[in-house]
Amino acid sequence: MTRIAAFVVGLAAASATGSPAQQPARSAEPLSQRYAARAFESMSKAIDDVYWYLKVGDIALIDKVTIAASKPIRMSNPTGQGAGNPLLIYGYTFIPKSIGTRKAPLIVYVHGGVHGDFDTGFAHIVRELLEQGYIITAPEYRGSTGYGGGYYDQIDYGGAEIDDTHDIRNWAVENIPQVDAARVGIIGWSHGGYHTLFNIFRWPEDYKVAYAGVPVSDLVQRMGYKSQGYRDLFAEFIGKQAEDDPAEYRKRSPVNHVDKLKTPLLVHTTTNDEDVNVMEVQHLIEALKAAGKTFEYKIYENAPGGHAFNTIDTKLAKESRREIWAFLARYLKP
Repeated sequence: MTRIAAFVVGLAAASATGSPAQQPARSAEPLSQRYAARAFESMSKAIDDVYWYLKVGDIALIDKVTIAASKPIRMSNPTGQGAGNPLLIYGYTFIPKSIGTRKAPLIVYVHGGVHGDFDTGFAHIVRELLEQGYIITAPEYRGSTGYGGGYYDQIDYGGAEIDDTHDIRNWAVENIPQVDAARVGIIGWSHGGYHTLFNIFRWPEDYKVAYAGVPVSDLVQRMGYKSQGYRDLFAEFIGKQAEDDPAEYRKRSPVNHVDKLKTPLLVHTTTNDEDVNVMEVQHLIEALKAAGKTFEYKIYENAPGGHAFNTIDTKLAKESRREIWAFLARYLKP
């Protein structure tokens, strides 16, 4: 077995189960399809982590960090051993080799997906940012896939996961010497856009600029146009159905916090989005306008690719990303 293969297998085996402290207490149960899926995700993650070096290793110093989050582990026994301890969370860092020791702006790049992860499918975007001179950090907030069932089950939609993203931002500012703390931006698409909005609403002084692509914006409206199966999934995430506690869903919806916007913001959406319906983002745009906020936005008409329209490799996608990079550069000056 090669050294890399041994590393991959060992890492996958460790991440498939997670550390005992991060596993919610549960009775013994047979190996199920659910946990087989988590194990497969962990193996895929370990392999993909190696692939990063092939994708951007020629221009970037790459690392993966583990930190103690500001919010604790959720345990089924709230007084059990380890209760109240911070959850250990993960994040990637990419530092352009070209910057040497000089100060550079930081981009916090938040992955999408309710249960998703930061993988090499984003490598082309990471490379574009690295070539402009940005340092990048990418949080693997609680609920991300590839770290075993215990981590997967820690999901807290619109809750502690938002703090995790901010925690990784803080870690990068405090621990990467080249980061200029006065030049930090945040970007994300879909659920990553959701994180982006909540981060700038909650910690406006910590971000110089933000981009939210096709962002999840209004959970109450979202539950209205999605299927019952989707609503049931969110009931697992939040603890109850929207009809049983609409106020909680409103609290976890960025559209209801637009009064807090202070950070320069660019929002993109498209009329043919098959995931985040355009009316959800339009509601966000209307709310920002009603609150008298200054921001920028663009609603594309039937952009090829729908939900993924400006993260793919079409001419339109590349043009749209150039608009984003120009917007970020105005404030971050890479």
